[in-house]
Amino acid sequence: MKNITITLDEATAAWVRVAAAEADKSVSRYIADLLGRQRRDAHEYAEAMRRYLERKPARIRAAGSVLPTRESLHERTDLR
Repeated sequence: MKNITITLDEATAAWVRVAAAEADKSVSRYIADLLGRQRRDAHEYAEAMRRYLERKPARIRAAGSVLPTRESLHERTDLR
């Protein structure tokens, strides 16, 4: 583990003390968990984006098929 020092304004410091106490953690552990979760989320998002962008393009409709009209897509007979 690496120790670091951070500076917070009074309102943020008070908030984090309360949030840590509610989670039954020290402020240090609470912030470490918060940052660790954010790091994992960012990594998972980047990994998902990489997998998505690696995919080959796929046709969403067969060649020559007829697309629905705008009117048929937006028809709301139950609202009339």
